[in-house]
Amino acid sequence: MTVESTAARKPRSNSSGASTKRATAKKAPAKPAKKAAAKSAAREAAPHDAPPHDPELVQLLTPEGKRVEHPEFSIDLGPEELRGLYRDMVMARRFDAEAVTLQRQGELGLWPSLLGQEAAQIGSARALRDDDYIFPTYREHGVAWCRGVPPENLLGMFRGVNNGGWDPNSNNFQLYTIVIGSQALHATGYAMGVAKDGADSAVIAYFGDGASSQGDVAESFTFSAVYNAPVVFFCQNNQWAISEPTEKQTRVPLYQRARGYGFPGIRVDGNDVLACLAVTRSALERARRGEGPTLVEAFTYRMGAHTTSDDPTKYRQDEERVAWEAKDPIQRLRTYLETEKIADADWFASLEEEEAALGRRVREAVRAMTDPDPMSIFENVYADGSSLVDEERAQFAAYQASFADSAVPVGEGK
Repeated sequence: MTVESTAARKPRSNSSGASTKRATAKKAPAKPAKKAAAKSAAREAAPHDAPPHDPELVQLLTPEGKRVEHPEFSIDLGPEELRGLYRDMVMARRFDAEAVTLQRQGELGLWPSLLGQEAAQIGSARALRDDDYIFPTYREHGVAWCRGVPPENLLGMFRGVNNGGWDPNSNNFQLYTIVIGSQALHATGYAMGVAKDGADSAVIAYFGDGASSQGDVAESFTFSAVYNAPVVFFCQNNQWAISEPTEKQTRVPLYQRARGYGFPGIRVDGNDVLACLAVTRSALERARRGEGPTLVEAFTYRMGAHTTSDDPTKYRQDEERVAWEAKDPIQRLRTYLETEKIADADWFASLEEEEAALGRRVREAVRAMTDPDPMSIFENVYADGSSLVDEERAQFAAYQASFADSAVPVGEGK
């Protein structure tokens, strides 16, 4: 509708028969303070008004550890596979706890904990084939575990001794991405290449609820839909983008955003490892069939801080955390294993010994890491070299040497 046609319309009379002139009379301007307060109140109320209720999650294992069925997603796993999923989650949590402790002891500069998100990561990762390619953020420690990346390698970057720690092509697991949301575009481009090559493998991109607000993610949705790219967007909605709750970022559930781009979205119980496995497997199979992208929203919770530099007590209530602790992904699967007699006390005891050994291994490996040569920062910048990098290397070498030249002899300088 044009501006002219809008302006040409005559305003309707109100139901009480008041004249048009009266109906269109200008209201007295509100006082600035009252107007600002009204706008602020509206902004605060709006996110809580929409949507009126949360959609049902895809769930196969309740928080009480009871197995349930879903009409669209089903899974049939044997005892060994179920025990394997439990072991993966336990080992990922133990590694994560060791990393947090190491940071507190000054051995790491920073650490982003995955506590509470084990089911989302392990379930989705175990749905992947070896030839599928993964683009993570910086919190996918459980996915890295399933992909065979040594846990020690993850810690090198956070200790500042390497720039990643592993060859991405050796495990089809890309290096951690610190820039929020950019990996979604990388995954989309890679998936478009996979399709052009005629391969039947799929690609998965991990990101959080906060990253879903980034333009890079929106652009990746557009490209993947238009080019029918075989990619799964796996959003771990842990409820908090650092200190911003999800309702401050979206007026609809995150998975529904996929509708506007023309591909399906699914919300799954992110604390249910079986449901995450089933839903991700279905999305990957759809991608391999040439049916395009899928958005999976794993509805979970970040039990710890955003990173070890964060203090979540400043912006969220303890009651919220306690409520989510009752949905713990590891405890619910353990309850199921015990109830169905799939694992006994001896098996759990053996696993405790294994995770303790992992903790010792990680601690020893981190403390044995040596600092890199400062000059190595100039390596691998350009494949064919650069005169500017050569100049910067020489300047930095001279700067380093100046410390030795200016050393004060013992006994002088007092």
